[in-house]
Amino acid sequence: MTPLRNFIGGTWTESADPVRLDVVNPATEEVVARIPAGSPLDVNKAVTAATVAQPEWHAYPVAERVHLVDAWADGIAEHAAELAELECQEMGKPAAAGRFFVAGGVAALKASLADAATYSFETSTMHDGGGTTRIIRNPLGVAAVITPWNFPVAAVLSAVGALLVAGNTIVVKPSEKSPLSTARLFELLTLPPGVANLVLGDGRAGEPLTEHPGVGLIHFTGSVPVGRAIGAKAGHGLRRALLELGGKDPVIVDTGVDPVVTAQAVAHGTFVNTGQICTSMERIYVHRDIATPFIDALVTAAETYTLGDGDDEAKMLGPLVDARRRDVVHAHVTDAVARGAKVHTGGVLPGGKGFYYPPTVLTDVDDTMLVMTEETFGPVAPVRIVDSFEDGLRLAGRSRFGLAATIYTDNPAHAKAAETLPAGIIWINQWQGGGPDRVFEPAGDSGVGAVGGHAAYDAATRPSAIHREPGLVT
Repeated sequence: MTPLRNFIGGTWTESADPVRLDVVNPATEEVVARIPAGSPLDVNKAVTAATVAQPEWHAYPVAERVHLVDAWADGIAEHAAELAELECQEMGKPAAAGRFFVAGGVAALKASLADAATYSFETSTMHDGGGTTRIIRNPLGVAAVITPWNFPVAAVLSAVGALLVAGNTIVVKPSEKSPLSTARLFELLTLPPGVANLVLGDGRAGEPLTEHPGVGLIHFTGSVPVGRAIGAKAGHGLRRALLELGGKDPVIVDTGVDPVVTAQAVAHGTFVNTGQICTSMERIYVHRDIATPFIDALVTAAETYTLGDGDDEAKMLGPLVDARRRDVVHAHVTDAVARGAKVHTGGVLPGGKGFYYPPTVLTDVDDTMLVMTEETFGPVAPVRIVDSFEDGLRLAGRSRFGLAATIYTDNPAHAKAAETLPAGIIWINQWQGGGPDRVFEPAGDSGVGAVGGHAAYDAATRPSAIHREPGLVT
């Protein structure tokens, strides 16, 4: 049993409140750690430490801040296997997938550090008469970084680069479901005391953190309801918020593609991390001309995934994070079946320990079903047959979510038309394509605020204009 503590001002610190929460391994249902439930006193102590450290941190040259954060990133990369094992214990991600995503988080952090070299923290313009105007981008102060349980390490690393390099200090609050790997990140920390702080707990830590007057920016990744509440509080306090929320990402499979190869790609995009990715493929629209071979191949691909705990096999499907998550997934499948959907494979709760759910393929789905309208966040592939690419495009765009979308087509005109989809990221013929340097902003209920590249530095700073005229002549 691992007892975890807060990390505040460079010191591991006991919570002000003795209440503890259990961290449960979703594969074994055993308690693997206990953490503080959270306290406003803990939050205030962490924000105070970050506030005290911020001026000195900002006084470091940008290059030195980059160097220090980069050294932390290198240390994290050296411990990727260990971090992946911790993620496996706390939320069930198979170790092979965990190592891949930890490496992706490190790459995203390093890409953000590289962006600092070309970002204009200061610009100057000279005017007629000798006057000058300088635009200086100063940090916001203290940033609250609240991360989800599905990517504990990568979510932190992809969020903090620009915040820290811009001169902000941070208070990180991970999900109470997956704090082990985040705590290990802070054991590896190489930054000055108070620059990065860790507060553990559930809403008893998260809520006072989002409401604290000393926080200048809130970076939240999580559910739509919580994101709405945080956005409202940030707006009331006239503070900045970056919100990456849920998704119900569509896939359009056009008539000219190889149905078997594409089905295998869609299976990966649906089932990796047991479907617990905001950008998982959750609505599949396939052209009628290739629907039969595509569905057959998708079912075959789904049945190659095996349920297990942390094995290195590429097609190992870990458990869902907890019983509540599994109940939601199964409720979506049950609702679809009750409304006329057909189950081709999966859809049955397995017995035994662990919150497992089998890879499931459904057809005959429509937009009256939860599985096509609400975020499922599980290993479920609902397939709807369409008569044309245009029908698929229309249905794909008909959602309150707008995080990402994937298109498989050999038609350049169709690929161009897909660019009109209301989504922050649009992948053509390669789910998760591109590098960590992309810039995007979610649409609809999927969030608000652009991230990535220089946009992340814009979000992490506030521009001030300083105009100076030549000295007065007496």
